[in-house]
Amino acid sequence: MSTLSERLAAQPTLTTERLRLVQLGPDHLDETMAALDDQEAMRLTGTRGTFTRDQVRAHLDRLPGAGDRADFAITGADGVYLGEVVLNELEEDDLAMNYRIALAGPSLRGQGYGTEAGRAVVDWAFDEVGLHRISLEVYAFNPAAQRSYEKIGFLVEGRARDALRWDGAWVDAVRMAMLDTDPRPGR
Repeated sequence: MSTLSERLAAQPTLTTERLRLVQLGPDHLDETMAALDDQEAMRLTGTRGTFTRDQVRAHLDRLPGAGDRADFAITGADGVYLGEVVLNELEEDDLAMNYRIALAGPSLRGQGYGTEAGRAVVDWAFDEVGLHRISLEVYAFNPAAQRSYEKIGFLVEGRARDALRWDGAWVDAVRMAMLDTDPRPGR
């Protein structure tokens, strides 16, 4: 039987009714750079700073075949880049990882792409990789994302008060997680 790291490194292409999730890598440099220009997405994810093309290229270069994470480019059936969904922060002894997602523009939000991609990745992570727990934090000013996570099956576990200071205001982070034994809605 293969190890957890080997199963992550052998990241497959996942398909859903409307989407293909392919391994994120250097071929997605231009789309990733464009997505980083979406200031609302940066706010919703609490992402600060700027990233140079060289920094992003170096990050993307090391992703394919990584044994400690799984980064998927979300694409439409036509191959158009819609965003990314990521499992990172592997805790191998605990069979646990962190989850994050970002869609590549405001016109893509609210169409169910994040929920659809998230369900595919969660199913793969539990059923094929062998994870026991997937966790995330979502900022309180992003209730649409929280609703999407709940549709996938994530449950609220708590709240980190004043976890982020954005534009001079404190924002709470809602902590959510899912276990391999939890129900998976839509399945």
